[in-house]
Amino acid sequence: MPKTLFSSVALIALIAPAFAQSVPETVVVSATRTPQPLEVTGESVSVMTGEELDSQQIDVVSDALKELPGLTVVRDGGPGQTTDVLTRGAEAGQTLVLIDGVRINDPSATTGEAILGDLMVNNIERIEVLSGPQSTLYGSDAIGGVIDILTKRGGDTPFAFNAEAEGGSFDTARLNLAANGTDGAFEYGAAANYYLTSGISAADLRPANAQPDGTHNWGLTANLRWHASDSVSFDARLYYTHARDTFDGYPPPNYTLQYDGEFGRDTLLAGYLGANVSLIGGRFENRLALLYTDSNRENFDVNLTPEEDFYAKGKATRFEYQGIFEANQTNEITFGAESETTTLNTESIYDPAAILGNDRISGGYVQWQTQPLASLTLTGGVRYDDDKNFGGHTSLKFAGAWQATATTTLRADYGDGFKAPSLYDLYSEYSNPLVALKPETAKGWEAGIDQALWDGARASATYFARDTRNQIDFFDCYGVSSTACTLRASEGGYYYNIGRSRASGVEVAASAKPAEALTLSADYTYLSAVDSDTGLQLARRPQNSTNLTATWQASAAFAAGLNLNYAGSRFDDDAHLTPLKAATEVNLFASYKLCEHLELFGRVENLFNNGADPVAGYSTPARAFYAGIRTGL
Repeated sequence: MPKTLFSSVALIALIAPAFAQSVPETVVVSATRTPQPLEVTGESVSVMTGEELDSQQIDVVSDALKELPGLTVVRDGGPGQTTDVLTRGAEAGQTLVLIDGVRINDPSATTGEAILGDLMVNNIERIEVLSGPQSTLYGSDAIGGVIDILTKRGGDTPFAFNAEAEGGSFDTARLNLAANGTDGAFEYGAAANYYLTSGISAADLRPANAQPDGTHNWGLTANLRWHASDSVSFDARLYYTHARDTFDGYPPPNYTLQYDGEFGRDTLLAGYLGANVSLIGGRFENRLALLYTDSNRENFDVNLTPEEDFYAKGKATRFEYQGIFEANQTNEITFGAESETTTLNTESIYDPAAILGNDRISGGYVQWQTQPLASLTLTGGVRYDDDKNFGGHTSLKFAGAWQATATTTLRADYGDGFKAPSLYDLYSEYSNPLVALKPETAKGWEAGIDQALWDGARASATYFARDTRNQIDFFDCYGVSSTACTLRASEGGYYYNIGRSRASGVEVAASAKPAEALTLSADYTYLSAVDSDTGLQLARRPQNSTNLTATWQASAAFAAGLNLNYAGSRFDDDAHLTPLKAATEVNLFASYKLCEHLELFGRVENLFNNGADPVAGYSTPARAFYAGIRTGL
């Protein structure tokens, strides 16, 4: 890692207090599961606001995530294709994704990951990314971190409405409708979206003209709260998406990646019903909730009879209780209990025996946050989970934030993470025939500094490290003679706990407003994510990545800006046989208000026509142009 990185951070810490000014605090909820000023959490939380999403005209959530430090987004082609988000080098299924508090990780997916390719932007208040192992408060899947997507609810008026319509390259069309408001005891937010594109060829067949792989997607969100009294309220939340995505396959006679008419239909329904009770004058907050998700993924091949060659259905039913007790002004205790049951039902034409499976995991946690000094906040927590299949697991968390001056905060934290084996790991034909799989586990820590600079500018630097053990991998039985391979001879292998990895690095971020009309933000991540057995960098994780966003408010009516995203060179495979080139993508965006309630906007994506493959054999969208109109009341 360049020495200049450390020297720059040190220089900021030394000279900034001489001319720094205080800045408004940012309140986040993901770090402690309660609203807290970011300055006292002791943890790394990155935030992208709804205003930033609108300004940059981002349509797909994964495009927003790649702008945040420590996140690597890997997409097999254009929108709608398989999309993985790797948090600080963690595996795809090791990041928990929430929408309004509801887990959308899919129990039917191979590793239990969230299906992010179908997740569109609409009516989002903000996106919070909590980095590092977080299982003490969030349980399974939170090894890399937590992505928390919060939609708008309530407002200053009984009714606020906005609508967007957009069209552009690749026969793309998008329509978003959203409303929110507060009317007496009722707060609400609701939205609907539709997205259609012919897309690009997912397979990189340049220079040949290839058949594009299109997608269409529509969805609904709702976030409702009714205040039955001053101390009792009820919540109802809904997230629904349905997508049809064309993808490439490996048809005969060449069995190379190319268009063959295959497509998938993906549906996800997630719901939340909750009751909130405030006692002892608001010092004791209670929440009781029922959460439910139902996913259904189907693949079709027009060259087969019948055409449906795969389906996967997953369900999760979850009960949660959380209590928050404010003992006094400097001590707060958060505690809770959770129980989740998941089911899997999947079948492939290549293995016509249906795979059925289920699991139940229950746990409890307690967290204590205290301020022994006005400038020092300490947080400690412990959790115990009991899984029907693998048994018990304990997770710990410690964090501290010291506001050394009015503008300087030093922070550090330690956290445990674990991920229960997925239902596919446990019940598919590739399950381990001899030994029960263990959960994947991680221990991580970080230390950092947040510094307010001049005229509202801010900078931060964080060093992080995480060790992950018992990672589940596939054992290839080719050429191996053993009892397990004899039992899995027809399958060719099985899942087992073997993987070990270590991730460490530095994240640096800064934001500034050098002029009244100009806003700048930038971040840089150095990531060393290596296989502990081979010492090689893990596949598809760039060591160096950078984001830069500049927004110019030229007048009350006109605004413009650009975003630059850089991902350094990396390898497509763990053996480092297939290199991937560094990729630099530059996007331009602009908007013009015709009147108070009507705005025109447009953007250019991939301005300089970056053609670096995100995954070996897959393409990336070429330069594209989009324009639209936005109205609001």
